[in-house]
Amino acid sequence: MTLSAISEPAFSKSKRPVVAVIGGGVSGAATAFHLAQASQSPMPEIIVFEPREGLGRGLAYDTAEPAHRINVPAARMSLLTDEPDHFLRWIEEQAATSGDADALRPDGNLFPRRSVFGDYVNAMLQPLVASGAVLHSRSAVAHLLREGQRWCLIGDDGARTMADIVVIATSHPPPVAPGQLQALLKGHPRFVPDPTRAGALEAIRPSDRVLVVGNGLTSADVIASLALRGHKGPITAISRRGLRSRGHALVPQDPAGDFLTNPAFTARALLKNIRGTIRQATADGLTWHGVIDQVRAQGQALWQVLPLVERQRIVRHLRPYWDVHRFRVAPQVEAALDEAIAEGRLEILAGSIAASHVENDAVHCRLRLRRSHETVDKIYDAVVVTTGPGHGGILASQPFLAELSESGYLELDPTGLGLFCTRNSEAIGPAAGVSPSLLIAGPLARGTFGELMGLPQVTEHAAFVASVVAGRLQAQAPKAAQNRL
Repeated sequence: MTLSAISEPAFSKSKRPVVAVIGGGVSGAATAFHLAQASQSPMPEIIVFEPREGLGRGLAYDTAEPAHRINVPAARMSLLTDEPDHFLRWIEEQAATSGDADALRPDGNLFPRRSVFGDYVNAMLQPLVASGAVLHSRSAVAHLLREGQRWCLIGDDGARTMADIVVIATSHPPPVAPGQLQALLKGHPRFVPDPTRAGALEAIRPSDRVLVVGNGLTSADVIASLALRGHKGPITAISRRGLRSRGHALVPQDPAGDFLTNPAFTARALLKNIRGTIRQATADGLTWHGVIDQVRAQGQALWQVLPLVERQRIVRHLRPYWDVHRFRVAPQVEAALDEAIAEGRLEILAGSIAASHVENDAVHCRLRLRRSHETVDKIYDAVVVTTGPGHGGILASQPFLAELSESGYLELDPTGLGLFCTRNSEAIGPAAGVSPSLLIAGPLARGTFGELMGLPQVTEHAAFVASVVAGRLQAQAPKAAQNRL
């Protein structure tokens, strides 16, 4: 059942407990899905607040750009934690890649467009929505207030919903342009501060000189999208370290190494273990890919044993290197970047923007190269910001998050990666302490859980959060029933 407005009387007087999930991307949709599958009595009312028409697409998979592809093989993506190939089987059953001849790679792996995975998650949720097991409210949450023992959610349409448990499953804020670039280029016809918005690249003309600020997955998507649109102008992609996202191994490899039997307790020791294992893999005729896959698979357990100060060191010093190896580009995207470099249309620089000004819509930039006093003067017609999520702005990114912060229910995780929460995903605030009825699902819990930015970790964490919620409801059932009398 999709609801354009959910009013207070519909749920505040319900005899069943109410669980509100804020955000209907993969994390929120997966949490609702697994909670609806849980065998419990009484079954809760599950409401997902998501303005988009469908559930499961979120920011990552709500894209019509044909160049945007999943960056891991379809055989390793699934909403079902015990059926890792479920998405692949769904694709085959639905012929979901029909007409996309480039989706199937020579090695047999399938890399469909990202929208296909969004369609898959939405298709998995729709039977639950149709039956009423999951309710979809298409309003955004404007306010979230504590009222007695319950939470009051007020939508942007003014409707009020009372809930016993709330799961925050929103995404990170959009990227932030460095320095004065945002203020300088505000209103410029070809300044793209957030390339994830639909149609964001349409203003860029085929021969435009383009500056891409950032070198991660989003940068790769932008360059591949421009190429598919017929763009032939020069592109500069600049980041502090000039690290380009890596591609997949030419031959699939199993995860290699063991980082848990004798775990590292410092960032330096962990890095030494990883490098040593990569050297052994090289001697065995393999590449680094399987080693990084093993670190990723064991990542949450590795993160838990590291002291906070060592986690912070990893975020400060090693995260950029981890990101470019862990977040690999799809082969189709890698090919687009390789072609652009080979043709001399793309240069990747390590450095920063030292100064900039605008003359007749042309953006004049002085680029300072890394570890050098040398500067390079360039002129661009368009600037695209792909610096990654603005982690520091999480609490200010939405009004209800800011309110929860001001009232002491939320604070940033000390690693700076997300919201502070317990190992049960319960929010921790400076005034409220641990809030058992306020949980964090998905990438915003990354500071506590470590590896939480891709599948299967996201769906595994969603299933975990759903199990925590189910257990909490079971324990609170008698008391909740009495409070509603």
